[in-house]
Amino acid sequence: MQIGSGLMSHEFYQNPLVHRYASPTMSRLWGDQRKFSTWRRLWWILAHSQRQLGLPITSAQLDEMQNHLDDIDFDTAAAYERRLRHDVMAHVHTFGDCCPTARPIIHWGATSCYVTDNTDLMLMREGLHLLAVRLAGVIFELANFAQRYHQVACLALTHLQPAQPTTVGKRAALWIADLVRDLETIEWRREGLRARGIKGTTGTQASFLQLFDGDHEKVDQLDQLVSQAMGFASAYPVTGQTYSRKVDAEILSALSGLGQTAHKLATDIRILASRKEIEEPYESEQIGSSAMAYKRNPMRSERICSLSRYLMSLEINTAHTVATQWLERTLDDSANRRIVLPQAFLAADAILVILRNVVTGLVVYPAVIAKNLADEWPFMATEQILMAAVHAGGDRQQLHERIRQHSVAASRQVKERGASNDLLDRLRGDTAFAAVDFGRVVDADSFVGRAPEQVVAFIRDVIDPIRHRYPADTAEQGEVRV
Repeated sequence: MQIGSGLMSHEFYQNPLVHRYASPTMSRLWGDQRKFSTWRRLWWILAHSQRQLGLPITSAQLDEMQNHLDDIDFDTAAAYERRLRHDVMAHVHTFGDCCPTARPIIHWGATSCYVTDNTDLMLMREGLHLLAVRLAGVIFELANFAQRYHQVACLALTHLQPAQPTTVGKRAALWIADLVRDLETIEWRREGLRARGIKGTTGTQASFLQLFDGDHEKVDQLDQLVSQAMGFASAYPVTGQTYSRKVDAEILSALSGLGQTAHKLATDIRILASRKEIEEPYESEQIGSSAMAYKRNPMRSERICSLSRYLMSLEINTAHTVATQWLERTLDDSANRRIVLPQAFLAADAILVILRNVVTGLVVYPAVIAKNLADEWPFMATEQILMAAVHAGGDRQQLHERIRQHSVAASRQVKERGASNDLLDRLRGDTAFAAVDFGRVVDADSFVGRAPEQVVAFIRDVIDPIRHRYPADTAEQGEVRV
């Protein structure tokens, strides 16, 4: 069984991003069929536009090309490439074999980057759209979660140490806010993409100027016609042999940003799982450990972190490519980009598929959350207790010292003996605080500030407008395959 047959072979290495993690939709986008069919469409677009501007190309030639856009003989193309050592010319000849009438005008005036670069730009444009739709789905699921738990008080952690309370929903809103920034960046980069258009071998359009007998206006028109037929508003105004590789670096920066957000979010879930407050979904027959049968490891969140780390690492690769594109172009970007661009999109897609699965099925344990907050709450409430006792007529400095002494004693109980925090009981039993209404002063819900209101306003002002751009039925769920 050969890999080229399109079937899975267990004899040769298979890319895990394709057969384990990314969606079939994204995998097809970067597959050979889509790539080389796009090359053929670009050759048809070029010929069609050239005919519109007066070059001797017949409708029969165009029809012949259009009838063979997708029926690619990959074995023939591979045989040509072994002989010619040139992938574009291999596919020119393969296309020409099934379009004998059109063969003389295929690739007329073009250089290889006409098909390779324009195809990459088209694939990245569609890939960014797929990611935006998938990311919107994650945002919507998390927004539902934030709304559901916007009033549930929990212990906030700064420096991974107990801090003042927040709410479960507000913490989720922090995750969403970063995802929204990623969505805006992805949308912006997609909207900023342009076609390479028809620029010739060094970007001067000299070959096309010759085709049109020195008519500069027709060359400009050809550039516009081709770019618009590709679905772009315009082409980059100047290029070398390739479009600037800064475009790739900018897109990889956006995808890296998504990886950064996903890594942080998944890490937070892993921390909360260790505190038994929130867990990712866990299937009925899922095994957490081959040795420890009781384990419920956060394997999906760990996978998000793993893939995110890989995705983030690719950004620097594209930066190096930009820096080493000497003068009008060097070919040391080619093999690199064949790997980096598809895998960046596949990794980002896989991350979002898994992330949506996780956030859709998050399991919350309110009793544990309340207990963890209660364990630390007495220390946090001391300032309010002090204020109430002073308001009742006590001496602020004397009361502060009494609280300090009781806090030290309670802390020893917790750390040295593993006992519960009895600070509030100690203060209730101290006559210096007899006038304090502890039931009112130590209500945890009163210490979350405007967290609930912030969540409601955030969903209304930020998330709801995104819902208008991405209707729920377009937010593809995707399948976690492993």
